[in-house]
This record gives sequence, C-alpha cells and structure tokens, in this order.
Amino acid sequence: MYMPQLYLRALKPLRSSRSGWRNGLCIGIHLHTAARNQRSETAEADRTNRKMAGEKPEGVKNSISIVPCFLFVELVIMAGTVLLAYYFEYTDTFPVHIQGFFCYDKAFSKPYPGPEDDSKAPPVLVYSLVTAIPTVTILAGELTCFFMKSEGVQEKTIVTADCCYFNPLLRRIVRFLGVYSFGLFTTTIFANAGQVVTGNQTPHFLSACRPNYTALGCQSPMQYITERRACTGNPFVVASARKSFPSKDAALSIYSAVYTVMYVTIVFRTKGTRLTKPTLCLTLLSLAVLVGVIRVAEYRNHWSDVLAGFLTGGAIAAFLVTCVINNFQQPRPPPPPAPPQRPEPVLSMPMMPLPCVESPLEKLSGPQTAGSAFTEIT
Repeated sequence: MYMPQLYLRALKPLRSSRSGWRNGLCIGIHLHTAARNQRSETAEADRTNRKMAGEKPEGVKNSISIVPCFLFVELVIMAGTVLLAYYFEYTDTFPVHIQGFFCYDKAFSKPYPGPEDDSKAPPVLVYSLVTAIPTVTILAGELTCFFMKSEGVQEKTIVTADCCYFNPLLRRIVRFLGVYSFGLFTTTIFANAGQVVTGNQTPHFLSACRPNYTALGCQSPMQYITERRACTGNPFVVASARKSFPSKDAALSIYSAVYTVMYVTIVFRTKGTRLTKPTLCLTLLSLAVLVGVIRVAEYRNHWSDVLAGFLTGGAIAAFLVTCVINNFQQPRPPPPPAPPQRPEPVLSMPMMPLPCVESPLEKLSGPQTAGSAFTEIT
C-alpha cells in the first residue's frame, strides 16, 4: 500500500486523543525507516544480481575507442613527426637560407672548434642523456607509485574486448613516455626549422667559410658580401656553420630537463626529507644550462641562439605537461550521487524525533473502548 495512505490510516484512530498527533508522528517515523531499509535491501540485491550476471567490477571500465585511436591517430601523428624530423636532419629537402656577411666581421671570425664530435658535450652524449634520464625516471616513478598506492586511488583497467585488458601501470608509462617522445621530435623540428629559415651564421662561420677577400673585392669592413659562392671551405662544414639559431642542443637539453623536473615535482612524494626533490631538479636543470654554456664557450653558438633554444624547449615541455597530460595526474572519478532527500510528512509538519516512552504499535494492538482511542498496556 502507498506510504501516505498507511500514514493516514495510522493517524485516523488517534485524532480524538490529546496525544494522538505525537503518537502518529512516531508511527510515521517508523514507516519511513522501514521504507528506507527496504530500498537499501533492494539496491543490495540488484548489485548482487549484476555481479552474478558477470558484469565488470568497479575497477574496470569498457572503452571501444582506445585501440583504434592509438593505431590510426596517435601512431600516424607520431610517424609523421619522426619522418619530418628525419628530413630536416639528414636530407636536403629543406635547403638552408643563405645570408650574406660583412668583410672581416669579428662576430663571425672566431676560430673553428672542430667537428661536433670533438666537443665537450658531443651530440651522442646529449642525445643519450635526453633519452635515458627521463625514461629511467618515469619508469622508476610509475613502478613506485603503482605498488605503493592503494587500489581505490589507482586508475581503472581499460577493457576493449573479452581478452584485451590494459593495466593502468602500462597505460601511464606508455602515455608519459609517448608524449615525451613526441615532444622530443617536435623540439627537433622546431629547432631545425628555425635554423633552415633564418640561416644565421655561427661565431666561427668565417673560419669555416674561408672567403677569398681579394677575389670578392673586400676593401672595407663595412662591405656586405652576398655572393653565394663566396666560401671556399668544405661545403658540409659551411652548411653546418649556417645553422646557428636556435641552438638545437640547448633546446633538447632544456626540454628534457623541464619535462623530467615537472614529473619529479608533481609525482614524487618524499616524506621525511625536503631536499631530495630540489637537489634532483636543480641537478637536471644545471646539466641543461651547462650544455648551453659549452656551446657558447666553444664558439659553436651565440648567446642569443642558446637563449632561443632554451625558450623553445622549455615552452614545448611546459605545454605538453600542463595541457596534454594534465600535470601527470590521474583522472578524477565522478562525484558520488547526492543522497535522496527525505520526503516531507503528509501533514506538512517537520519530522523531528519526539520522545516516545511507550511503543505506538503496542498501544494500537491493545483492546479499544468507546471512551478512548486506545487502552494502555502496562
């Protein structure tokens, strides 16, 4: 029977009594409590039936788009980025813009420092560090967080079919390292594109170019040479000397450092010590700055080239961390549904617990008389 009808029927024999309203409210409270308990039992039975029917538990969610998006969108974008970086770095598909120079320009007359492999920070060492340090740091951090966090705060396992389960640990590692790799190749493209478009010369450009000032008719340092065949040096060395702005090594170094520093700062939780994370972060940033200082000290780049590389790499790292992977944070679960509001009583009176010394049910079950609504049972 509908609950307000039960409530009215319970109140009907009590209206002639002075204490009838109080006892009626007590009966209403008992009826509401019974209805609430019945709803709870029904919800529990539904959950049990879903579990017996073979539905996925709470820590698992279905997704039919994760695999197609990864194969046909993200891998395609990644492959295109790698190919573009390869064409910029190892082919002549994008020719370098040839700038002129002033005769006897002291800004470009620094001694030739030798090939890149003779540098104190050779490209092999720089590329190895920008690849190995973030990879090891992210692997160590994710493994530690996965085994130390409780099950309730971990990401859900993605299910795409009956046999395809993606562990949250694997998903986070692939996500963070994949975004880092994408940013690494993107930084390379930005740096190479800037070098190709501007064609700014290195501080040792004239030492590599070896122009014939007599044949060029250089009689004054203010004379500007625009002849494309003015250089008599090694064409490969001359082409390399025209790629100065921005510094690619500085951009890659600061990109790797900023990405790793942000990961360490946000993800790592060091209890009991306040100097571990600052020491590690400052060490990584110092190594990146040291690469730029070496490039300037060896006359391979100008200060402006290094600063532009720092700005490029740092901006790409900050953008990817904050806007793409949401500061390495786990997706927040949706807020729990609001509890159902307590229905108002039929008589528009506030429900409040009133002291009931004697049970109304016992009073109703006693023998009724014509002079009173009920007979007390002692």
